[in-house]
Amino acid sequence: MDATRNPLVLNWTGRAPRILVLGDVMLDRALIGSCERISPEAPVQVVDVRESRRQLGGAGNVVRNCLALGAEASLVSVIGADAAAAEVRALLTDCGAGDQAVFAEADRQTTEKTRVFAAHQQVVRLDTEVRTAITRESEDRLLDCLQAAGPLDAFIISDYAKGVVTERLCRAAIAWARNRGLPVFCDPKGRDFTKYSGASVLTPNRREAADAVGYPLSDAASIERAGRQLRETLKLDHCLITLGEDGMALFSAEGVHRLPSRAREVFDITGAGDTVVAALAVACAVGTDVRRACEIANIAAGLKVAKLGAATVSRDELAAELARGPHGMPPSAKIKTRDEIGRIAAAARADGRKLVFTNGCFDILHRGHTELLQAAAGMGDVLIVGLNADRSVTGLKGPDRPLQSEDDRAHLLAALAAVDYVVLFDEETPLELIAAIAPDVLVKGGDYAPDAIVGADLVRARGGQVRVVPLLAGRSTSAIVRRLT
Repeated sequence: MDATRNPLVLNWTGRAPRILVLGDVMLDRALIGSCERISPEAPVQVVDVRESRRQLGGAGNVVRNCLALGAEASLVSVIGADAAAAEVRALLTDCGAGDQAVFAEADRQTTEKTRVFAAHQQVVRLDTEVRTAITRESEDRLLDCLQAAGPLDAFIISDYAKGVVTERLCRAAIAWARNRGLPVFCDPKGRDFTKYSGASVLTPNRREAADAVGYPLSDAASIERAGRQLRETLKLDHCLITLGEDGMALFSAEGVHRLPSRAREVFDITGAGDTVVAALAVACAVGTDVRRACEIANIAAGLKVAKLGAATVSRDELAAELARGPHGMPPSAKIKTRDEIGRIAAAARADGRKLVFTNGCFDILHRGHTELLQAAAGMGDVLIVGLNADRSVTGLKGPDRPLQSEDDRAHLLAALAAVDYVVLFDEETPLELIAAIAPDVLVKGGDYAPDAIVGADLVRARGGQVRVVPLLAGRSTSAIVRRLT
C-alpha cells in the first residue's frame, strides 16, 4: 500500500470527521500483576496486583478508538444508575465524547468486565451484567437523539448483545442513517443477523459469522461461501469477516479481497473488533474507498493485539505503521517533531507501556553509542532519543562541530532497530523535551552521578527511574576525531 495516498497519514485539511456510535457501553477494569505462586487454599494461581486501570469498553471503546484516530466521536446508549454508571459518565467526559445522549434506566445494571493479567497474559475475566432489552421508552429516547443529531460523516452500531441494540432500534437506526446518506458500519452479535439488513459494512469475526450462517468457517471455501451468503441475504454493500491470524476477507459486488495479517506478537485480542470498526469508519469518513479502508483497519488491528486490554491505536501509531510497510519502518518515519512525540508518548503511556528516554549529540555513531542504545531499549517498551540539533551541538562542542548535519545524524539513529523514535531539540539541555515526554526511565551514558543528570528530578517526581550506563572505554567521537586529524 502506498501510505502517502492514505488520508490518515496526512493532516486534515479542514475539520475532523464526525462519527456517531450507537451500542452497549460498559466499564472495563484491568488488574495487572505477576504470578509466582499457587494459593494454599485451592489449586489456583495467586496474582500479585501492582496496577489497576479502568476505561470505557464495548461501544465506549469504539468511541475511544475513533477519538485516538483523530475523529470527533459521540455515543448514544443506555446504562444503569449505579456506581459503575457514574464511572462510565466520568470517562466519557474525560475523553471528550460527553454523556449527553447516554440515558439511565434505574433498575438496570451497568455492565462491568474485570480482566486479570499476569506476565502479559489474561488469567481470568469477571463479568457483572444484565442482557435484558432496554425499554421501549429508552428506544424512543435513543431514536430521538439520532433524529436531533447534527452533521455526521459516519454511523457505527456496536452490538455487544447487552440489550441496547434491540431489533426495532437497530432497524430504525440503519434506516435513519441511510436516509441521511451516512455509511453504516455494524459490529454484530448473535445468531440472527437480520436486524443489520441494509448496513453499508458488516464486520463479524470468524465465530460470529459461523454462528450466523450455521456452519464452521474452516477453510477458504467455507469462508467465501459465508461472506457471499451474508452479503446477499442481508443486502449489505460489503461484508468484512475478520479471521484473526489469517487476516480478513472483504466481500463486495466486485468479488472477494483477502487481506493477510502483518506478523507481530499477540498479547491480547480484547477490543480488536472495536479497533477494526473504528478504523474502517474513520478511514471511509475521510474519503478512503472501502477496500483501502479495510487494509488500514487490518493494520490497526495488528497494532491493537500487541497491547494489553481494550487499548486504542492512535493516528500517529497507525501512520507510522503504514509508512513502515511489510519490510520495516524507514528511518524517516521514526523522526518526529516535538508535538508528534508528545502525542506518541501520551498514547504509549495510556496503554501502559514504559517510556525510556536518552539524549546526546551522536556526531559520529560508534559502538559505545549502540551499546548505550541497546541497553536503554531493554529498560522499557519505547525508546525515544533526544538529538541535539546543529546549533545546540555547536554551542556545546565548538564551531567545528557537528561533523554531520542534524538530518544525517537523525537518520543514522533512526536506522537502528533499538531506537523507536528520534526527536531534535535546539536548547542547550533536553529539559523541556523531558518535561513534554515524561519518560518512565531516563538513561544517560557515562560516569554521571544520577542526581546530576538533567531532568532527573522531573522523572523521579513522577515515580520514574534514572539509570546510568557506563561508557565503553576508548570509544568516543572526540577520540575518533583526534585519530583522524
